[in-house]
Amino acid sequence: MNKKINRIAVFTSGGDAPGMNAAIRAVVRTATYYDIQVFGVERGYDGMIKGDIKRLESRHVGNIIHRGGTMLRTARSEEFKTIEGRKKAYDHLKHFEIDACVAIGGNGTFTGAKLFSQEYDIPILGIPGTIDNDLYGTDFTIGFDTAINTAMEAADRIRDTADSHDRLFFIEVMGRASGYIGLFTGIGAGAGGILIPEDDMDVEQLVEKLKKGVKRKKLFSLVVISEGNMNGGAYEIAEKVKEIYNFFDTKVTVIGHLQRGGSPSCADRVLASRLGYGAVIGLMNGESNKMVGIIDNELAFTTFDDAINKTKTFSKDLFAVASILGL
Repeated sequence: MNKKINRIAVFTSGGDAPGMNAAIRAVVRTATYYDIQVFGVERGYDGMIKGDIKRLESRHVGNIIHRGGTMLRTARSEEFKTIEGRKKAYDHLKHFEIDACVAIGGNGTFTGAKLFSQEYDIPILGIPGTIDNDLYGTDFTIGFDTAINTAMEAADRIRDTADSHDRLFFIEVMGRASGYIGLFTGIGAGAGGILIPEDDMDVEQLVEKLKKGVKRKKLFSLVVISEGNMNGGAYEIAEKVKEIYNFFDTKVTVIGHLQRGGSPSCADRVLASRLGYGAVIGLMNGESNKMVGIIDNELAFTTFDDAINKTKTFSKDLFAVASILGL
């Protein structure tokens, strides 16, 4: 054991993700088990600057494991990007005699945590809470499994009407810089085409895939598109396809923020519980300035630098599966 941790602050920051409440619950109950007090910070860094900090006990996190969103709420903070803002945040933590922090969020959250920890030498561990699954150092992030199941269910419903009317549907999912949601949703929904930021498939290549389907009497199709792919959004791609190949009756659906809400899946609840537990144990053992993740089903600690800056790559098999099975 390293320096005794007596009080931990936990907060959520950036975009919400299903399973954040389960992570908060795990932090509170694990810390309580080890006689460590927990304080919840409302609205992330913004609340830290304003001193919106409250004591959390086990009873406060009852009946939240199944709820989407975050009981601590979340916000983005421009003030925290300033030296003065971070000083206010630190002063409030010291007022509550906070020894360490657990930050639940994604890239932006960890960037702030890294700087804050370095400036004030306060131990901070991060829990990856983002539906994008784009953080290096963990196989999956909290919220990803729920998001892809939500998107896949929507795609399944769209498939019914696409089949009934012999239509081509372009389905846009979230993912400005990461195609994990698009790729997994596309494979799970049996899409005829998948366009994601990590792949260089252009519209002409997509049209050739669709033509192959028509040749084998496939009169409807689904194309799943990550919002950040190089060809544009779903509406733009639909127009480009129609200009080249106007065979289909074409429709567009943008799933949007439906993917961010809802009750977390069992997988996300278990993942969040393991990571919340791991964050407390890590702080007790002297870990700091790192993200706690799961790699090959084992807890792993990755520096914020690596988690933020290293690229998380797809298995080559996933691309092959998407290409072959979507024909």
